Formats: sequence, C-alpha cells, structure tokens
Amino acid sequence: MKDFPYTEKKDTRSGFGAGLQELGKTNPNVVALCADLVGSLKMDAFIKDNPERFFQVGIAEANMMGVAAGLTIGGKIPFTGTFANFSTGRVYDQIRQSIAYSNKNVKICASHAGLTLGEDGATHQILEDVGMMKMLPNMTVINPCDYNQTKAATIAIADHEGPVYLRFGRPVVPVFTPADQEFIIGKAVMLNEGTDVSIFATGHLVWKAILAGKLLADKGINAEIINIHTIKPLDAEAILNSVRKTRCVVTAEEHQLNGGLGDSVAQLLAREEPLPLEMVGVDDSFGESGTPDQLMEKYGLNEAAIVAAVEKVMARRK
Repeated sequence: MKDFPYTEKKDTRSGFGAGLQELGKTNPNVVALCADLVGSLKMDAFIKDNPERFFQVGIAEANMMGVAAGLTIGGKIPFTGTFANFSTGRVYDQIRQSIAYSNKNVKICASHAGLTLGEDGATHQILEDVGMMKMLPNMTVINPCDYNQTKAATIAIADHEGPVYLRFGRPVVPVFTPADQEFIIGKAVMLNEGTDVSIFATGHLVWKAILAGKLLADKGINAEIINIHTIKPLDAEAILNSVRKTRCVVTAEEHQLNGGLGDSVAQLLAREEPLPLEMVGVDDSFGESGTPDQLMEKYGLNEAAIVAAVEKVMARRK
C-alpha cells in the first residue's frame, strides 16, 4: 500500500477561499456572491482584494441564484457561496430554471456539506445534494478531497463553460494531494494500484479509504483506491478499467446511498460490467447533532466500514 504522508490538516472550505483569491488576481471576469456567510465560506481575501467584484445578497439565497444567472449574460463568471443545504435544497427551483435549463455559467460553491457540519444538526446538514445536482442536465458535480485539491478545483472550474456544483466541507482533514496538481474535470485520480478490490471514494471519504487500504494491506488484501473527485461527468473509463481487473467494487461517500457516487457507479456497472458492489454511505437517514467524528462513526463513514464492505464484497466475488 502506497504511503500518503502529510504535515498539516486544513478544511476544504479554506481551499475554496484560496482558489477564489487566486482567481481574483488572474481572471477579471470572476465575481463572487454570498448569502451572509462570508467568514464560513472563506471569501474574505477575495473581497479585500476585489471589493467591487463582490455582492452580498444577505439571507436571500434564491435571489442570489437569480442575480448570478443574470451576471453571466454580461460575460461575468459568478461564484456563489453558502452552506450546501442552502445552495441546493433551498434554491433548487431557481437553479433548475435559471441556471441549468439555460446552461448559465454559474459556479455554485457549497460549504458545510454532509454530516461533518456537525453540531448544527439535521436541518443544516445535507446528504441529498449530489443526487439533486447530478440529475440536472448541463450540471457538472465536483467533490474534492482535501485543501489542495479544492483550491485546484476552484481555479479549474472558472475555465469550464457551464454550471458547476462544487461541494466542500467544514472539518480539518489531512492535506495529502500535491499543491501543484493539475485538476482535470471528469478525470479520476489513481491513488493506489491494486488487484483484489476497487475502492472508489469521494470527498472526505478519500482519506478514510486510504486508511482502510492500510488496514486491508495488513490482512493481505491489495486494494486499488481511486479518488472520484468529479461525480458528473463520471470517469467511466477509469472505473471500468479498474473493475475488470479486480472484479469487485466498494464505493465510499459522505452522502445518501440513493443518488450519490455509489448510485452512479452501480448504474455504470449494470450497463457495462455487472459485478459485486458494496456502498459505504448514509442509508436513507437524516443526520443529527454531534461532533463530526461522532457522526462519522455512528453512521458508518469510516475506515472500519470500508474494510467491512471490502470483506463482504470479496466474499461475493466469483
């Protein structure tokens, strides 16, 4: 199992803030909008450098999406910022009608996704957002794994023509991907080549998959671990190349099983390569209040759950 050393932990939302600040210096068409959560979205540096390119809309998320759609008509590239719950569930109609349907070049940047929002509880946590957004025609859906990858993704989506949903989080996690990485939308990243099982992980569960890989190596299981940072468009080629070698699959995500990464992989396998599949995610449940670590443990979003899923799926492999 390949080693992934790291020297610090950072939140992925800070990676977004750093990427947005960089875009402020390099792309004059980038503008930012926020729904009264500047500090939480780490947008302060962009605002300080570019006050004339920032729009504070207040607690009016639906209006923010409409304003963002309008700004694209003048050639601007708007980055909206609020919690993932308010970026999707609260404003789904506006996104569908004003952004996705007309293929507007809006970047919907969503922090505090999943259970790791923590103590704010189920009303602020969202576990359905990936499914909601990937079902929209024209929408690209990205869920990076650490600070560096989130920064790189933020910069990359400015050059992509069309709506993007960029999902990131609140807790600090290990920074283990390269600072100088090239982020290619729709291109999965091979983390560890293996022969016994394919583990496809996204977001915060990528690091958990790496930890699981080490535990599996101690058991003599050589896991292939792939970071699926782009859920739509899905890197079908990378997934199929892997599963045709290992013949069994585990997916891992901080999202509902319905509608998430596992759902997309299952659809692909059903069409192209039917194979045993196990999914690690939240099983048809809302979240609750608790620390991020407590919630990830209770809902089975950790390395132990991935190891158990691997052992189960390998037993089903023919």
